[in-house]
Amino acid sequence: MKKIAVLTSGGDAPGMNAAVRAVVRTAIYNGMEVYGVYQGYKGMVEGNIKKLEVGDVGNIINRGGTFLSSARLPEFANPEIRKGAIENLKKLGIEGLVVIGGDGSYRGAMALSNEMDIKTIGVPGTIDNDICGTDFTIGFDTALNTIIDAIDKVRDTASSHDRTFIIEVMGRNAGDLALMAGIAGGSESIIIPEKEESLDEVMSRVRRAEERGKKHSIIILAEGVMSAQELAKIMKEQYNEDVKYTILGHIQRGGAPSAMDRVLASRLGNYAVQLLISGNSGRAVGIQNNRLVSTKFEDVFEDTHSVDLTMYEVSKQLSI
Repeated sequence: MKKIAVLTSGGDAPGMNAAVRAVVRTAIYNGMEVYGVYQGYKGMVEGNIKKLEVGDVGNIINRGGTFLSSARLPEFANPEIRKGAIENLKKLGIEGLVVIGGDGSYRGAMALSNEMDIKTIGVPGTIDNDICGTDFTIGFDTALNTIIDAIDKVRDTASSHDRTFIIEVMGRNAGDLALMAGIAGGSESIIIPEKEESLDEVMSRVRRAEERGKKHSIIILAEGVMSAQELAKIMKEQYNEDVKYTILGHIQRGGAPSAMDRVLASRLGNYAVQLLISGNSGRAVGIQNNRLVSTKFEDVFEDTHSVDLTMYEVSKQLSI
């Protein structure tokens, strides 16, 4: 294999730059040329593809976001649209492709691996941690630490004003961020899509905290359940609880990647190139029990993401 390309797709995640850096430098170390596809699949369709050298990925391991840029392109599901993208890769003699992104990015990569001679490997880059085949995705740890920092700051205000606060966090339909942030942030309640939670029980914990003299309560809400505004309205109408809420939004996706994400991204990017060199295609890399693994795209989609509900039980016992 002489030439490969790399792209980032979907939502940005801290550590994507570290992953691109690892792909580029591993490939060059092994005597290959590397091309960066700018703006994800959109750039592939438009031919926005440039050769990358070692210096092009210097001083980016500490930067959040993705210097290759990212863009969503639902039209990529159309085989005719993909055909043009494939031709753009073939014109440059590209034989392998590394796709860094989430679920939608993987689906595009799987379609390409089934339709062209170019070998394709996926690298999990999303703060949501909702990709099967890996314990952690690139960006999750950084986002988690961003949330915990916000919880600590909100607690100062909540305590000063004897308030109950709802903090809405990202995660799409996965509760990983909410669950782990709730435990690490010492919240009274955690509401996630994977576990039905009675609002009576939530209010019971709030009341118990008030009775023992606690000056605040923190409720962590995963966006996949409902909005913080909606929950605050319900708590006001049904329980007469004057609740304030904070929606953290896209600050969770930004910022310098943590050491954990930099190392994870470096390992996964390197491994992706090693798989291409070995002739593999149509697979996604990941980490399980601190060991690098690869999984067929089909198996990634057939499996169902789930959180560790034993941690949910831990959170309930610690929030008495």
